[in-house]
Amino acid sequence: MQDRRFGSAERNVSTIGQGTWYIDRADRASAIAALRRGIDLGMTHIDTAEYYGEAENIVGEAIAGRRDQVFLVSKVTPQNASRSGTVAACERSLKRLRTDRLDCYLLHWRGSHPLVETFAAFAELKAGGKILSWGVSNFDAADLEDAEAAAGEGEIACNQILYHLQERAIEHAVLPWCRKHNVAVVGYSPFGHDDFPAPRTTAGRILADIAAAHGATARQIALAFLVRSDPLFTIPKASDPDHAAENAGAGDLRLSDAEIARLAAAFPPGKPRRLPML
Repeated sequence: MQDRRFGSAERNVSTIGQGTWYIDRADRASAIAALRRGIDLGMTHIDTAEYYGEAENIVGEAIAGRRDQVFLVSKVTPQNASRSGTVAACERSLKRLRTDRLDCYLLHWRGSHPLVETFAAFAELKAGGKILSWGVSNFDAADLEDAEAAAGEGEIACNQILYHLQERAIEHAVLPWCRKHNVAVVGYSPFGHDDFPAPRTTAGRILADIAAAHGATARQIALAFLVRSDPLFTIPKASDPDHAAENAGAGDLRLSDAEIARLAAAFPPGKPRRLPML
């Protein structure tokens, strides 16, 4: 499994991690087994959030006895992101996750509470050892500028955003900004939201052709493309151990420059526009 430096967090983290949005809708035992299988196969970057319902409890059970093996990320919802609210939300997440610390804590999306309040809470939590780094999610380039102005250079570890083959809007402004400022980019929903490229489409056939050349699946090729260079990471969800193993298999794939160019042409980023989110 490939890993790389996670922005300013000063940690090497698996480029392909494990997302948990909607994992609570799956069979609980299967979801826990999938997370554990993923850890076994090197997907030690696990992402969750207070917004994800029962997901934090599921993750807490899955990592019991293995906390030191994982890079654990959770998020505070905007409505809770006042200074005192952020601290309280983090405490609740830590309890559900059965741990004394988060490796990274994110503001889930920008809300009405001033960024300086949220970031002051992050600094307080970091000073207390309850979080080791912090970042943001669903921030466009202008939001990132505001965040850096509020926090200072080098504080933001990552920006988690929507990123998949058919949604590459981040490449216009967000990805260049993050690359310039040493901020990790973590793509969520890497297979899209029920719209993974169909194999009978022209782009889908190109994806299948490259997959066949590597003895891989189309989804593995998609993941390999999404983490093709610094500072990219991705967090596919799997609620079945076999699906987790398939995702992990992408961690050892290396696409050639020609294959990357072919995929980039098949799935163009489109024109610059407002940052999409789910």
